Amino acid sequence: MRKIRVLVVDDAAIVRKLVSEALTSDPGIEVAGVAPTGRLALAKLPQLSPDIVTLDVEMPGMSGLEVLAEIRTHYPDLPVLMLSAHTERGAVVTLEALALGASDYLGKPAGFSNPEEAQAYLREQLVPKVKALCAGRVGRASSPLVAPPMVPAAKGGLRPAPAERVDILAIGVSTGGPNALTQVLSALPRDFPVPIVVVQHMPPLFTRLLAERLSDGSPLKVREAVAGGALEPGTVWLARGDHHLVVERVGKRLRVSINQEPPENSCRPAVDVLFRSVAQVFGPRALAVVLTGMGRDGLRGCEEIHTAGGRVLVQDEATSVVWGMPGFVANAGLADAVLPLAEIPAEIERRVWAKRSRVLGAGFVGGASAVPGR
Repeated sequence: MRKIRVLVVDDAAIVRKLVSEALTSDPGIEVAGVAPTGRLALAKLPQLSPDIVTLDVEMPGMSGLEVLAEIRTHYPDLPVLMLSAHTERGAVVTLEALALGASDYLGKPAGFSNPEEAQAYLREQLVPKVKALCAGRVGRASSPLVAPPMVPAAKGGLRPAPAERVDILAIGVSTGGPNALTQVLSALPRDFPVPIVVVQHMPPLFTRLLAERLSDGSPLKVREAVAGGALEPGTVWLARGDHHLVVERVGKRLRVSINQEPPENSCRPAVDVLFRSVAQVFGPRALAVVLTGMGRDGLRGCEEIHTAGGRVLVQDEATSVVWGMPGFVANAGLADAVLPLAEIPAEIERRVWAKRSRVLGAGFVGGASAVPGR
């Protein structure tokens, strides 16, 4: 199997060196070239034919966003991984880059006492992302974080809408998540009758800005999770960066809580943590959705939701940026449906509105904060 070819674009020579050395430490990756400016990077693309580009978010002259726009115009399927500063401006520009079609992002190494620590960070964080994003381009064996193709289910193998009413929607997502969440949440109606809880793998600061962006583009109110936030119909709670999100029952009240217990699947927030709590509190009245993302986070949580009688939808391979999280769930036989991203909002609505009347009102029996029946 041939090596993954990477074009490294950054105006800082030290960053180009660190990134290049971290990438070439993996035997499956080679640096096809480097570029200190956006214009030079664009000139090198047809010469080098890289499998992926790592692109500095902020560069003098032609900015990272401008370079990304040009790449998307001429190379729409070429993966682009943004490298951003750990600042609010860096987060804002990175989210804009993701909206413009960047495949993923990573914070630049910062705060390390020596180059060896910075390189270790890049080997642990950057290399797996590069391999996952390129798995479909140079062969699946290049990344254990991407699921193998799904064996088609036998006819009649998918389960219908639940026998019990859905009282919560839980979503787990990672690589490619901001755009996928935008597409799903913007398509749900203002009178959506149940609360929504979301884990998107992102660091602090990014999640607050993402919640604001999602809220601006959706009929629903999207907020970064806070301890004690009420679970109410039509409200979306997005997990806070570096904090797990869980749902809990306190007396007759339902609310969200956050904590900093150990990471799971090397993630905090982790989808498994959220889904496990959803299964415990809502049982068969839970609907889980797993969207694009690398790795297996969400698999064990979906097992618990499935065992409790809840239902699971996953995004299909063709529309996923990385078919890791949804792929592992689908291959485990836990998905009630495997759907293109564009079809997921309608399927969510179909299942959520089953067993309830839109005319008579929405929400939980006994009010928005009543404990769901079991």
